[in-house]
Amino acid sequence: MNLVPQILETRFVRLEPMAEAHREGLRAAVETDADFFPALYPYSWAGEHFGPTWDKLMADMAAANTLGFAVMVAGVCRGISTYYGIDRANDVLEIGGTFYEPAVRGGPVNPSAKRLLLGHAFEGGARRVVFRVDAINARSRAAVTKLGAVQEGILRQDRATFTGRIRDTVIFSVLADEWPAVRERLDARLAAFG
Repeated sequence: MNLVPQILETRFVRLEPMAEAHREGLRAAVETDADFFPALYPYSWAGEHFGPTWDKLMADMAAANTLGFAVMVAGVCRGISTYYGIDRANDVLEIGGTFYEPAVRGGPVNPSAKRLLLGHAFEGGARRVVFRVDAINARSRAAVTKLGAVQEGILRQDRATFTGRIRDTVIFSVLADEWPAVRERLDARLAAFG
């Protein structure tokens, strides 16, 4: 599996490998819905958590096991999505850590971003792409299912969130041989946006 950091783009969204130039734009995006993080994320980007979370992302990217993308809409950073746990020996990675400011939720941004990320992963040789979702996050579970990912199971009491809540994690995946059908479904969804 060979994942080259590069700009990925559709008419709805541009994904740029996360860099210092995106820092303040991402901070502004997450502050539009800072209450989102305590409820649903294992970590927080909001308020005083932004700096340490940014530093961890940059360190993980430098170690080459993570690749964060700034989600750009009309030239403005409106969120983030990330490749995690890049396991080149087994051709597996996770897409996660996704956040979009409320103004771009529910439209073409998420299916466009996931279409780009999944395409880039499978074109780069991925055999399996994983999504891990908090069991109480009904919106994200529905979104991942709508993408065409298969729910594999639930890891009970999988991890502690930054608030101390112990979460159950729902595991979904898309396999390389499933990608053509998933891609076709995503392309049809995106065509419906005109």
